[in-house]
Amino acid sequence: MIRRLDLDALQQQLAGTPLIDWASDLPNQLDRKLAKGHGDLQRWMAAVDALPELTACKVELRDSFTLEAPLSQAQQAALLAALQGLIPWRKGPFDLFGVHVDTEWRSDWKWARVAAHLDLQNKRILDVGCGNGYYLWRMLGAGAASAVGIDPNWLFLCQFLAAKSYLPDLPAWHLPLALEELPGKLEGFDTVFSMGVLYHRRSPIDHLLELKDCLLKGGELVLETLVVEGDAQQALVPEDRYAMMRNVWFLPSVPALELWLRRAGFVDIRCVDVSRTSIEEQRATDWMKFQSLPDFLDPADHSRTLEGLPAPTRAVLIARKPA
Repeated sequence: MIRRLDLDALQQQLAGTPLIDWASDLPNQLDRKLAKGHGDLQRWMAAVDALPELTACKVELRDSFTLEAPLSQAQQAALLAALQGLIPWRKGPFDLFGVHVDTEWRSDWKWARVAAHLDLQNKRILDVGCGNGYYLWRMLGAGAASAVGIDPNWLFLCQFLAAKSYLPDLPAWHLPLALEELPGKLEGFDTVFSMGVLYHRRSPIDHLLELKDCLLKGGELVLETLVVEGDAQQALVPEDRYAMMRNVWFLPSVPALELWLRRAGFVDIRCVDVSRTSIEEQRATDWMKFQSLPDFLDPADHSRTLEGLPAPTRAVLIARKPA
């Protein structure tokens, strides 16, 4: 598994940067994580191992995630079976040699809303809570020099490794780590993304401070989270569940979120998008057959959740760490 994570290439990529000491210690840290592992990890890795050996003759990452090459019927059947062995797929979609992985989220819609406001050319990027790494590939498509994602979910790692197996030379890495497992004061990334993470944090300002510590001076934070309407003192704290999720703690208004960012020491803060999440953007599919957003909304009023709270609305804010 450690070999698959391609840590040697990551260390080469980060040589001469403030991140090299961290990168050098990663093999030991990840060995300890792997010793704990996950009960299904062997099954998921067997699915990755079952992927047919293919070489893409066309790679598209800027406008989608699409790999193309001529396949035999047997190769396509083997590819489909292996990818289905990694269900459920949450973020995507992925088009792999004619197999369309129709994920729960139309993450390409979110990426279109976010990417229009960014210049990632030659940037070194960290994506916190990266899921299966879909956005890492799109970041490279937008010109990033490298993209490192962290997410402790082992299935998401295996889904990333499935894609990485066909793009082995591209500078994208997925590490099965949580943000709190990174060293303090890394201060090594040009851009840090936190998308769909803040509302899961019991201490949101601490999260913002941890994100800031990962940035170089003058670096940029891209923050996407659930929000509600209101003034700078407005935040929703669900009594129990929010859209059937137990681990949702704070949904601030956009002005409140801007205030939190200022308190955390960010400057040049701007909100670039606010969008209601639709049941077309998040829904169950053949690749994610469990309940999804349509099941979490009031069937008589899609502007409310089942709990009677405002339906999911997400904002994207961009802020800078002072130089």
